[in-house]
Amino acid sequence: MKRRSSWHWRLVPWLNIMAVASAQIPENLVVEGIPPVPPGLMASVRPYLEFRAAGFTGWHPTRRELLITTRFADTPQLHEVKFPGGARRQLTFTPEPVRGGSWQPKQGNYIVFAQDKGGGEFYQYYRLDPDTGRITLLTDGRSRNGSGRFSEDGKMFAYTSTRRTGRDTDVWLMDPADPKSDRLLCELAGGGWSVSGWSPEGAKLLLREYLSINQSRLYIVDARTGAKELLTPDEATPVSYGEAQFARDGKSLFCTTDKDSEFERLARLDLRTREITVLSGGISWNVTEFDLSPDGKTIAFITNEDGVGKIHLIEARSGRKLRGPELPLGIPSGVKWHENGRDLAFNFNSAQSPTDACSYNVKTRKLERWTESETGGLNPANFIEPELVRVKSFDGLPVSGFLYRPDAKKFPGKRPIIVSIHGGPESQSRPIFQARNNYYLSELGVAILFPNVRGSSGYGKTFLTLDNGFKREDSVKDIGTFLDWIAMDKLLDADRIAVMGSSYGGYMALASLTHFSDRLRCGVDVVGISSFITFLKNTQDYRRDLRRVEYGDERDPAMAEFFQRISPLTNVDKIRKPLFVVQGQNDPRVPVTEAEQMVKALRERGGVTWYLLAKDEGHGFAKKQNADFQFLSTIQFLQEHLLR
Repeated sequence: MKRRSSWHWRLVPWLNIMAVASAQIPENLVVEGIPPVPPGLMASVRPYLEFRAAGFTGWHPTRRELLITTRFADTPQLHEVKFPGGARRQLTFTPEPVRGGSWQPKQGNYIVFAQDKGGGEFYQYYRLDPDTGRITLLTDGRSRNGSGRFSEDGKMFAYTSTRRTGRDTDVWLMDPADPKSDRLLCELAGGGWSVSGWSPEGAKLLLREYLSINQSRLYIVDARTGAKELLTPDEATPVSYGEAQFARDGKSLFCTTDKDSEFERLARLDLRTREITVLSGGISWNVTEFDLSPDGKTIAFITNEDGVGKIHLIEARSGRKLRGPELPLGIPSGVKWHENGRDLAFNFNSAQSPTDACSYNVKTRKLERWTESETGGLNPANFIEPELVRVKSFDGLPVSGFLYRPDAKKFPGKRPIIVSIHGGPESQSRPIFQARNNYYLSELGVAILFPNVRGSSGYGKTFLTLDNGFKREDSVKDIGTFLDWIAMDKLLDADRIAVMGSSYGGYMALASLTHFSDRLRCGVDVVGISSFITFLKNTQDYRRDLRRVEYGDERDPAMAEFFQRISPLTNVDKIRKPLFVVQGQNDPRVPVTEAEQMVKALRERGGVTWYLLAKDEGHGFAKKQNADFQFLSTIQFLQEHLLR
C-alpha cells in the first residue's frame, strides 16, 4: 500500500510538530511496507536530525571572506562569512541543493555556482549577482556540465558539457558576464574529461582524461583554437594522474601521480623535457589534493594516511618541508590559498566535529575556525571515536576497517552491530563525523563497523585492482572475514548483525545477504546495483564505458555469464532475511529499475521487503525532509529486525 501526503510545518503550532510529523510523509515519497513513525521515536531522534555542516567553496578575491555552503532550511545553499566565527549570511534561496560556487577572480563582481534538479546530476551553471540577488542560467539547461574553471584574470570560464552527444564531455568557454559568448572549444570522445586549470597568461588549458581509477592522461589545449597536445603518453603499466596546476612561469606543472609508485605522489612535470620530479618525499600514502600559492613559491597538499588526513607545506622549487598546521585527528579537505598568499583555507571533519571551514596563516601560524556547525544541542565531545581493525582475509590479504563501539557502561554485554560498506567501489571508509549514525551508537547501543575491502582506495594501486572483473566476489569474501572477526570479539553479538550500504555498497549489502544470509539478521540497500547487466544497460551514457573498466564489459559473453551468475537478482532465493530498499527515482548512476526489480523478485518469493522511493531525488537523498524520513524508517527497520 502506498501512502502519500505532505509536511505542513507552517500550518501547525510548534508544539504540535512532532504529532503531525508522526502521521505525515513528504509528498514526493512513495512508501511501501513501512509502518507509521511513532511520536515517541520522533521525540528521541529529533536532536540527531538537526546536525549541520559548512563546506568551504572559495575565498573572496579582494577581501578576507569565505564563501561556504550550509543548510538552514531543506537544502544546502551558498552563504558568506566575513570573519572567523562570524554570522553566515545566506546568498541563495533555491529549492535544490547548491553544488559549490566561486567568486569571479580578481574583481569579485559575481559568483558562479552549479545546481541540478531532483538529484538527476545534469548540473547547470548559474551566475549570482550579489548586489541584486538575481540568478542567471549560463548553460543550456539540459546537458550535464562540470569541472568549471575561471581563467586567472577572471574574464573566461572553461567547463565540460555533454550537450553535443549526451555521452561525450566536450570543453566549452564563456565569459559569465555575457552568456551569449558561450562557445565550443574542442570536441572530445568519452565521458571522463575534466578541466584542471588555466595557464597563467590564459592562453592554454590543462585537461585530464580519466579512463579508470588506475589510468588517466593530461593534455594541454590551446584556448583559442582548441588544438590539444598529449603530455603523458600511455606506458606499459597504467599510470594515474590526479589534480594538476600550471606553475606560475608556465614552464612546468604540478600534479599528483602514481607513476613508479603504489601511491599518488606530488610531482613537478617539466613541459619541455617531460621529466617528472617527485616533491612529496618519502610519504608512502596518497596525496589527495594540493594548491599552489599565488606567488608560486609554496605548495599546500593533503595526504591520506591510513584514513587520517594531514596538511603539508613545502617549497615549490625544492620540495623542502615547511611548518604546517597542527590539526587534531580528522580529515582536512578543499585546501585553497587566498590571493594575499598568507591565508590557507580548508574544511575539517572528525569523529567529534561535523565539517567546518578553517584557515591557517602561514606567516603567524595562527589556526582559525570560521564556522561552528550545530550538532542538534548534543555535546560533540561525547561522540565516539573509532578504533582501527586489521584482519587477514581468506587469501591472506590484509584488510582493515573502522569500528565504533557504544559506551560499555551505558550498554553492557554483547552489542548488535551494523556492517556499513562504502560505495565506489573505489572509495574508502574514513574516521569522519558520523552525524545521524550517532543515534545508533548513543541511543540504541548498536556498534558500527566500516570495512575497507579490497578495491578500496587509499591502500595503493595494486589493492585497487583486486576486485576488478572476474575478481568481483573476492571483496564479498572479505566481508565474510569480518563476520568471522566479529564472532571472535567478546563484546559483539554475532547473532545480531545487519549489513547496509549505498550505491556499490548497496550491491555489497545484497551480495552479502546472498552469501551469508544465515549469519545476518537483515540488510539495508540504498541505491544499490541488483544486476550488473541491467545496471550497465541502463546507467547514463556518459558513464557506461568508465564503469565497464571497473566492473567488466557485459558485451563479452564470458563476462555476461559471470555477471548473471553473481548478481543478487539471480541469487534472490538465497536472501532469506528482511531487506529495506531505498531509491531515488531520478538516479542517473544506478537507475530506479535496479531497486524495482529486486523488490519485485523478493516479494514474489514472500520475502519481507520495505521500499522507500523519492520522486524528487537521485543517487541518495539530498533534501532534509526526505532524508529525515529515510533515517526514521531505517531506525524502525533495525528495531524490528536487528534488535528484537
